[in-house]
Amino acid sequence: MLLYYGEYLTFKVLAHFIYVGTGSDVAGEVVEVGPGVKNFKIGDKVVAMVSHLNGGGLSEFAVTKESLTVARPPEVSAAEGAALPVAGLTAQQALVQSAGIKLDGSGKQVNILITAASGGVGHFAVQLAKLGNTHVTATCGARNIEFVKSLGADEVLDYRTPDGAALKSPSGRKYDAVIHCAMGIPWGTFEPNLSENGK
Repeated sequence: MLLYYGEYLTFKVLAHFIYVGTGSDVAGEVVEVGPGVKNFKIGDKVVAMVSHLNGGGLSEFAVTKESLTVARPPEVSAAEGAALPVAGLTAQQALVQSAGIKLDGSGKQVNILITAASGGVGHFAVQLAKLGNTHVTATCGARNIEFVKSLGADEVLDYRTPDGAALKSPSGRKYDAVIHCAMGIPWGTFEPNLSENGK
C-alpha cells in the first residue's frame, strides 16, 4: 500500500525521471513479441516477473523479458500463476541455495522449520520442501493449521501458543535449516532449536 501512495523514497526519486509502476508478478496472454523472442508467440498463456522500471505488473498490459517468462500450463489458472513468480521463486531459492535441499529427493533427509507457512512464500516452501526428502515443521496461526497440514507439513505449530512461540519441534527434532518468512522474530530465537550445523 505504501507504493500506491508513493511513500517509498526510491520510487519518489525515480518518479521525477521516469514512470515507475508497481507489481512484479503477472499472468496473461502474449499480445506482442519483440524481434529477438524465440520461445513465445502471440496467444501463448504465460507467467512472468516484470520490472517496476518497465511499468510494473499492476496494469492492463505489461512488458517483460523472455528470460523472466514461462509458459503457464492449462491446469494452472491465471490467478494461481500470478502468485508464482516472486513468492514461488523466493521459496525455491531459500530451500535450494540457502538450505541446500535437493528438490528431486536425492539429498539426505533434513529437518527444517518454515515460519509463516500459510503466507505467500511459506506455503510454496512447504510444498517444495516435501519434494526434497525433508521433515517440515511449520508455524502459522490457529485458523490456518489444517491448510498448512494439507500442504504436507509434518508438524504445525500455532505461533500464538507458548509451544509455538518457542519454535520447538513437537517430536524433539533439531532444525538443519530455517526458512524464516515471518516478521518480528529475531534470529537468536532459533538458535536453541538448531542442529549442530543448522542454519
